[in-house]
Amino acid sequence: MRVIISGGGTGGHIFPAISIANALKAADPSIEILFVGAQGKMEMEKVPAAGYEIVGLPVAGFHRKLNLRNVARNLLFPFRLIGSLMKAGSVISSFKPDVCVGVGGYASGPVLYRGAGKGVKCLIQEQNSYPGVTNKILAKRAEKICVAYPGMERFFPADKIIMTGNPVRQNLKDSVDRQSAAAEFGLDPDKKTILVIGGSLGARSINNGILATIGQIGDGVQLLWQTGAFYYDQISRKLAEHPHKGVKAMAFIKQMGKAYALADIVVSRAGASSISELAMLGKAAILVPSPNVSEDHQTKNAKALEMEGAALMVADAATDTLISEAQKALADESRIKSLGENILKFARPDAAADIAKEVIRIGTAK
Repeated sequence: MRVIISGGGTGGHIFPAISIANALKAADPSIEILFVGAQGKMEMEKVPAAGYEIVGLPVAGFHRKLNLRNVARNLLFPFRLIGSLMKAGSVISSFKPDVCVGVGGYASGPVLYRGAGKGVKCLIQEQNSYPGVTNKILAKRAEKICVAYPGMERFFPADKIIMTGNPVRQNLKDSVDRQSAAAEFGLDPDKKTILVIGGSLGARSINNGILATIGQIGDGVQLLWQTGAFYYDQISRKLAEHPHKGVKAMAFIKQMGKAYALADIVVSRAGASSISELAMLGKAAILVPSPNVSEDHQTKNAKALEMEGAALMVADAATDTLISEAQKALADESRIKSLGENILKFARPDAAADIAKEVIRIGTAK
């Protein structure tokens, strides 16, 4: 059996895609898997590092926020799209997949569109509570649509929907004690820890808000901060000018399982993948929805949890309140416990295996 997994652009798409691939291999090691991503995006590095082959398309997104730079990029959009459709068709013809899986991201659209056009069975993994335009269009061509939120019948045909949840990195569930987790980052295991993760690429507004208020961190609290590679040098210089005890800034946290184990509360974007990881681990969280995503789906994700008492939400324009809000929550142990217990109800730890079963069922059906 042959499977193409397409999509990427951010860790929120890439890590679930790799989790699905790993689950397929665990179910049947003979399955051949090829990834298709976008040239120049992080999947071109992360997927080979996970042991899988990947092909890059010249596709790029259409920028809704208009400035001179984005207008120039948008002029190239139709040419990149046509080139991506042509290359996707060529890849499908040569690899001959039984199933094409789309996990979201730039490459997902051309691959599923051309795959369906060539008679290949397609499966969509929709991570968010509000799908983007591409998946709404592709839904007509998909055999099944795996979702993580209830009520998706508003957007997709009800008979195609399967509630699976979002795949997460399985190694995050590995048991890690607080002492070794603290030692990994040179932090104090006895201090309350705020973990800040603005996504795999970082988040400017979160970084600026934390940097502006870092002096508010109390003596009994410490900060573990994933800045993103783009912002790391600037933040490191600022921290060197104004040193503060108990602050560990890193461009990218590779040992995320240990970071979560140390964290008492997590400040995070409200991407579907991040929420799924927080839910699986039962972590109290402050969600800061990004305003720069299609259909404002992160706000909808965050509100879905906030309504159930499963997370706190802070607007992107109010990131200068994050440290004070986190410390206020840490001072109330019953609140931290309640947030952790409530978000745990959203967890679906077997999502990757359930999606893999559906891919295999589709691929082997006559």
